[in-house]
Amino acid sequence: MCGIVGAIGEFPKEIVTSMAEKMSHRGPDNLSVYSDGLVHLGHARLSIIDLSMSSNQPLWDIKSRACIVFNGEIYNYRELRQILEEKGIKFRSNGDAEVLLNMYLEHGEQCLDALSGIFSFAIWDQVKQQLFIARDNFGVKPLYYSSNEQGFVFASELKSLLCVPSIKRDINYDSLYRSLVFLWSPGEETLIKDIRKVKPAHFMVVKAGKIVRYEKYWDWPAYLPNTALDSNGHQDNILNALDSAVREQLVADVKVGSFLSGGLDSSLIVALAKKNLDNGILCFTIDSGSAEQAKDGFEDDLPYAKRVALQLNVELDILKVTPDITQLLPKMIYHLDELQADPAPINVMLICEQAKKQGIKVLLSGAGGDDIFTGYRRHYAVKAEKYWVWLPKPARSLLKSVATLLPQNHAVTRRISKAFQYADLSADQRLLSYFFWLDPSVALGLFKDPELISTTPFQFIYDELAKVETKDPIERMLTLEQKYFLVDHNFNYTDKMSMATGVEVRVPFLDKRVTEAASRVPSGLKQEGRVGKSILKKAAERFLPKDIIYRPKSGFGAPLRTWLKNDLSDFVDDLLSTDSIDKRGIFDAEKVQQLLADDRSGKADYSYPIFALLCFEIWCQQFLD
Repeated sequence: MCGIVGAIGEFPKEIVTSMAEKMSHRGPDNLSVYSDGLVHLGHARLSIIDLSMSSNQPLWDIKSRACIVFNGEIYNYRELRQILEEKGIKFRSNGDAEVLLNMYLEHGEQCLDALSGIFSFAIWDQVKQQLFIARDNFGVKPLYYSSNEQGFVFASELKSLLCVPSIKRDINYDSLYRSLVFLWSPGEETLIKDIRKVKPAHFMVVKAGKIVRYEKYWDWPAYLPNTALDSNGHQDNILNALDSAVREQLVADVKVGSFLSGGLDSSLIVALAKKNLDNGILCFTIDSGSAEQAKDGFEDDLPYAKRVALQLNVELDILKVTPDITQLLPKMIYHLDELQADPAPINVMLICEQAKKQGIKVLLSGAGGDDIFTGYRRHYAVKAEKYWVWLPKPARSLLKSVATLLPQNHAVTRRISKAFQYADLSADQRLLSYFFWLDPSVALGLFKDPELISTTPFQFIYDELAKVETKDPIERMLTLEQKYFLVDHNFNYTDKMSMATGVEVRVPFLDKRVTEAASRVPSGLKQEGRVGKSILKKAAERFLPKDIIYRPKSGFGAPLRTWLKNDLSDFVDDLLSTDSIDKRGIFDAEKVQQLLADDRSGKADYSYPIFALLCFEIWCQQFLD
């Protein structure tokens, strides 16, 4: 697990070195840059597999045909190495990077089909005089790039690319607009016009500093429910696949630990890890105080985490914190690179810091369970649409009008209001609306010049939905989870916050065998009425007590509304003041002040959009000013 940078073109070596140094936190064990003419590759290493210097990168194959910089892990590298050795290929290291390099030399782009892992990598092919870069199937590991007249540059983190003077720091207004609506930015665009993300399951070929190929090599398995198999059969398939994934992802030459929130997903991962380990596994959770979280609608996780640890007989390290949000917020925003108005990343960073202190370099996570098997509140809301979606549009418009009258100062009424806020829209528009945190028209009205936003800022998402063959609303929503929310929200902050501390996070739910098993489960076995993740919960009964499995759903959250009224109130008054907004020149100061007033009076709940505006101003100060 590391950070990678590189450039093909007229770039001084000093710039590439600066790019590598900018993300040295990702790889505290070794920092190195290769530079030869127009080819530059840099690597910051966090040693996980083969701790020796022979696995330092940039790494050439034994015949000096190609050179690799690689971020991530290839979990099945031992099996792949054995196949290569049987063909007479020699190795100088015991690491997975050299295996990946030789897989490319042997199979070209088809090597990607054989990989099980999380990765972003770049290979300079000296023979073909081309750069081959790729990102893993699920988008767990980030990879950014920019291409202009000077050439092509790439990096694991956006901030590294800002070391390149020829990359202009112009704002991408569509991306900013989407960040206000969703609190994160779906798709390949970033807040910087000149910088984009390599899409998950895609590879690129770059020649003479120009992108000559950019193609998808894999896609999520289509929904093909196996109705001939009963619930027990599906449970067996899921557990077999997940157990194989966990066992494979325990491979490391360092100690492996795990997150343990006390929720179903992390608890099941720990149960399977314990089953596959002789010496148990050290788990980590956080105690940030239940009273304030309860005010914001969050269930207290700690009692459940303790209960699971006791049940599974694993050691639980409880990090008791009262986070100083005013100190942690700028650090969070800096490491995220992208605008994400969610305080949950702070918890990930604090737990990873604690794990590092305990000598743990690798943590397993339950991320992805909700995005494959259902589990979010919005999945039940979509399931419940069948009770009213048949109404004629005028009646659905009336539902919407009534929902807007509900008070916004209580979690339950907020959720009911949100469920019917877009009842009058078409099916796919309603699906996307469940991800909204700010009404698109309100978000548009905040801009000083709304014409800077394109007329179809969500079209690429609707285009993706149009490719989905099934009409099942749950499965269509899971497509949005998997293609956007999981990648651009969950994985971005999980990677950036863990790597900020020099810790790698692995995600066993994101395994091709698990996603294949999930694609065969009928939708009704995933979301059964109000019960989300039903099939997974039934499977988990073989390992966990029912009071853990069927506990109330909780987010990995923080008491943001309380923070905004107390700890962050001075920040808000300062950074979102009329003078500050006018100086930045992007938003309409009067509209922003009205948003603040409506939130404080209880007329509307704009806490998260206000947090987004606050985070954006801090982001601007860090990345633009």
